[in-house]
This record gives sequence, C-alpha cells and structure tokens, in this order.
Amino acid sequence: MSNEQLKKGSLLAFLPLIVFVVLFIGSGIVTKDFYNMPLNVAMLIAAGVALMMNRREPFSKKVDVFMKHAGHPNIILMAVIFLLAGAFAGVAKGMGAVESTVNLGLSLLPANLLIVGLFVIGCFISISMGTSMGTIVALAPIGVGIAAQTDIPVALVMATVIGGAMFGDNLSMISDTTIAAVRTQQTKMKDKFKVNFFIVLPGAIVTMILLALLTHGNSAELTGEYPFEFSKILPYVAVLVAALLGAHVLVVLVGGTILAGVIGLLDGSYQLDTFLQEASAGIMSMEDLAIVSILIGGIVGIIQHNGGIDYLLRVITRKIKSKKGAEFGIAGLVSAADIATANNTIAIIITGPVAKRIADEYGIDPRKSASLLDTFSSVWQGVLPYGVQVLAAAGLAAISPLNIIVYSFYPVLMGICCVVAILIGYPRFKKANGK
Repeated sequence: MSNEQLKKGSLLAFLPLIVFVVLFIGSGIVTKDFYNMPLNVAMLIAAGVALMMNRREPFSKKVDVFMKHAGHPNIILMAVIFLLAGAFAGVAKGMGAVESTVNLGLSLLPANLLIVGLFVIGCFISISMGTSMGTIVALAPIGVGIAAQTDIPVALVMATVIGGAMFGDNLSMISDTTIAAVRTQQTKMKDKFKVNFFIVLPGAIVTMILLALLTHGNSAELTGEYPFEFSKILPYVAVLVAALLGAHVLVVLVGGTILAGVIGLLDGSYQLDTFLQEASAGIMSMEDLAIVSILIGGIVGIIQHNGGIDYLLRVITRKIKSKKGAEFGIAGLVSAADIATANNTIAIIITGPVAKRIADEYGIDPRKSASLLDTFSSVWQGVLPYGVQVLAAAGLAAISPLNIIVYSFYPVLMGICCVVAILIGYPRFKKANGK
C-alpha cells in the first residue's frame, strides 16, 4: 500500500479525540488536578461526539460501526485480560505477596548501596505486580526514610522509585501497558518481553552506575525487621515463569489467581468468602480501564470509518522514507498521545491500530512495534510533571514534581536506548524462512 493508494482522509474525523484531550487537559488546568476529569466520562462524551458526526449517514449505521469495533475480539480479549489481571493483583496483595516481596528486597539491601538496591527492588516489584503505582505507593515511604537518614536528596530517592516502577510497568506480563501493546500489535507477551528487555537493559545498568556514583559515601542501616515468606512470593514467580514459557495469558492469570488464593487459604490469610471478595475487588479496580478500552475501540472505529486513520497515515508516511523512519513515526505517535493524555495505557490503545498499519506497511516486526509503543509511552509517563506516577511520588514525599524530574535518569535512558535500537536496527529478526 503506497501513499497514493491511501484515501485522502480527514483531520476532522479526529474531533472526538480532540474533545477528549481538551476536556482532560482543560479540566486539569482549571482545577489544577489533571485527574479531576474521570476518564470514562470524558470518553463517553467523546463517543457521543463521534456518533453525532457525519450526519449524511444514518445514526443506526454509525452505531453499528461503533459497536463492531468496540466489540472486536482483540478489544474484548484485552478488556477480559485487564479484569483478570486485576483479580490476580488483588488476591496476591490481599494474601501478603506485596509485603513479602518488598520485605525480601529490604532485607537484602546493602547499607552502602541503598539507592541502587532501592532501584533494583522497584524493578523486581513492578515486574511482579504489573503496576507502577502500586510499586510507588509501597516504596516511596521507605525512600523518604532513607533520605532522612542520609544526605541523599529526597527528590533523587523518589525519582529512583519511579524509575524502578516504570521498568516493570514497561515489561511486566500483567502490566496493562504490556497487555495493550501486545494485543494491538498481535504478538505474544513472552516474545515482546524478550525483545523489550534487551533494548532497555543497558539503560537500567547505566542508571545503577549513576546512582552508585551520586550516592557514594552515603550509607544507613534500615531499622526494624522485615519478615517475609517465600510462599507468598511464589504467585508472582509462577506468573512470570508461566508467561515466559508461553502459556496463554488467560491461563497464566487465572492460574496465578488460584495459586495465590490457595496459598492464602492454607496460611489463614483468607477464608473462602474473603478470597472471593478480594478477587471481586481486584476485578472492579480494572473495570474502569476495561470500559474505557471498549469505548476507545468504538471511537477509533468511527474515526477510521470517517477517514481519520487514512489521513493520519498519509501525513505520517509522507515524511517516512525508510523502516527506521517508520519506527520513529510510531515512537512519535505514541509519545504525542501520552503527553496529551498522561496515561500510557490509553495512549497505546488509541495509537495501536495506526501503529499496526505503519508496522505492516514497512515490515516492522510486531515484537518491535509493541516494544516501541510500550517503551516510549513509559518514557513520558516517567517524566511528565502532571503524570500520576510523578504526582503520587511528589505527594508522598511532600516535594514539587519538578524537583523529581531533574533526577529521572531511567525514563530518559530508556528512551535513549530505544532510539539507539532504532538507529542500529536492533534486534535483527530472523525471517520466516530462517534466512
């Protein structure tokens, strides 16, 4: 498909998403709270705008288009995965998996490498939990305590916690960003993980070196005991191993939830009713994201029907002359969406279909396009002063978000690693015929 073959398309088709961004950003500027406008309400309004456009077509036909795309198998499967990931996260947390995982890491922290150790713990916990916010909430108070006992700036400590959180948010098998990137690019989680991990690993290593140099000579002993049980950490390990072995994500999440529940029942953390309640609460915590994903699917369907996707492809591909240019195009597309929405999952869901079209056109392996979507959205989410991760860490430490961004080494290095990977053509995938 060449540029000449693309329909001219229309920028006006993007009006629903423009309305969404204006509502989201506008309410944030007015109220000084960028999360004051509920995502589902903003998306419902955008969906209404989408259905009101193109009055030359019957309303019933536009509804049909909306429902067809909202109910696409990939969208529904993604929504179900979100719900199951919520159930697993809720059950695992309720039986003490988070606390045991954090305490295991704290018990291993060397006194002279506290900040490097804190970053490594953040990486492990976020990969296990699949949530950057959960990691920040768990580790930020500990980070504040470390800063109070040393000369290390609290902003550096909070940036370290955010960096570790974004490492796992970008790579975890149960992270909503990974789920969205994999489903929109039609690849497998284990395959995307292997590609993505080796792209960003140098950034993590350089971050640890920088942290060691900046905090050299600072040491402190963490007070108190940090009890942990290996059995409570087992569900996280089992989910990671099963996913890497290639088990279907639905099997992985259901199996992990059952394993966490059984361990909780055996050690007395749960009764059967409390186990079911935690699973339900976890599902409900992801319900909003699942609904928003379905609404975005319908909105993007209307945008495509009205020529918006063709317009965007025409504009982007007009500047693209090579495969590398196409990869930079995908990176820029998801970056712009994340800056506008301050939500990396939503940014991936919105831009995923366009990224898939670009990837197919220029022969980009879906593992690479999924990694680009996930990584660049995570890069911006780790440095945006109005991003929920930075705001949460700043609030817990009672400092300005701008102070934290100065020390946001890992998100920046993650982006640099991805840019280098594009420039050098890494990784080089084998063709289907093995040549």
